[in-house]
Amino acid sequence: MKLDVLLGLQWGDEGKGKIVDVLASRYNVIARFQGGPNAGHSLEFNDIKHVLHTIPSGVFRPDTINIIGNGVVMDPVIFMDEINELREMNVDITKNLYISKRAHLILPSHRVMDAALEASKGKTKIGSTLKGIGPTYMDKIGRTGLRVGDIINSGFEEKYQHLTQKHKDTISQYNYNFDIDEYEKKWFEGIELIKSFKLIESEHEINKYLEEEKLILAEGAQGTLLDIDFGSYPFVTSSNTICAGACTGLGIAPNKIGNVVGIFKAYCTRVGSGPFPTELEDNDGETLRKQGHEFGATTGRPRRCGWLDLPALKYAVMLNGVTELVITKADVLTGFEKIKVCTHYILNEKQIDYMPYEINEPLTPIYKEFNGWSQDISKITSYEELPIEFKDYIKYIESQVNVPIKVISVGPDRDETILL
Repeated sequence: MKLDVLLGLQWGDEGKGKIVDVLASRYNVIARFQGGPNAGHSLEFNDIKHVLHTIPSGVFRPDTINIIGNGVVMDPVIFMDEINELREMNVDITKNLYISKRAHLILPSHRVMDAALEASKGKTKIGSTLKGIGPTYMDKIGRTGLRVGDIINSGFEEKYQHLTQKHKDTISQYNYNFDIDEYEKKWFEGIELIKSFKLIESEHEINKYLEEEKLILAEGAQGTLLDIDFGSYPFVTSSNTICAGACTGLGIAPNKIGNVVGIFKAYCTRVGSGPFPTELEDNDGETLRKQGHEFGATTGRPRRCGWLDLPALKYAVMLNGVTELVITKADVLTGFEKIKVCTHYILNEKQIDYMPYEINEPLTPIYKEFNGWSQDISKITSYEELPIEFKDYIKYIESQVNVPIKVISVGPDRDETILL
């Protein structure tokens, strides 16, 4: 049995949460494999909108097991808030949410370190969500981090105090004022809540499920172009967001990967700093932002908007071995007289059709133009009903990336989805 992987192909915010929720009924297990509460996976159904930050997006399917994998970093306070919000919705996932003992913990002092480091960069800020993600992964790599499994062992508080003091010593070098007492109190309340869940050795559990022929979907966070190795470095996240991250983030072998579902928006967005070749700083960009409600689910920050970038999409498809595509927010393009797609870049007076190492250098996009459509497609339920202009748009994308589009999202609700 093999495991399927679902991930984003752009700079995050592609709509992964909704698509996982739509597809979750096909799977027995949904497992998050990287990232932390900097993720914001939005789900909408039955006039309810909910944003998940740490918990896998299969949470609203009562028969689905949800696993927080070893590659994830957890903030106990944010996790506790998520659980409380779910309980207010009469969703109790105590029995079907499992947490890897190897997942690392975000300490209150990690959040302060994140803010202090970002403030010290001045104009070179990377646009961190200030959730403590980077410093937590730094401690993981530095072999000093605390893991979920540590909370049930003796000496945990001593380890916590030792690491916190180390962080305070570092922060003092930045002349950054802070007080973590109140957050620390909530943090330990969150630790007690985590203890009430099933803490597992997820690598053994997931491989056992595969042997039992259970259907598993690995859920990624952020997006391919934010990958620590292959993204637009240094304006990236602190983990491997690509398909290979599912192997290290869950403890599965590469030959256990089955289908790879890649999600992309019908246009592009980005939050925070960093290169964005097709960014629109005109009326079209503002229209995309307004019609797409493009504000960060985690930070609330307005997202930068631009046309679809094919060299970047091809790059993401290549890195992940994508076998099928999902296009989201197609309805947002309704009303545009003309729609553009970037097919090439000009770099140092040369035309290229791939995403280069020099992504931070000025890249001039070359566009192909398509006719737009005015028909409202948000209530359309079959491919045949879609306007011919949109079908032409889809066919062109498929011809360029050589991967079929299997799902079209025409709105935020789980029912506003066309399965091909």
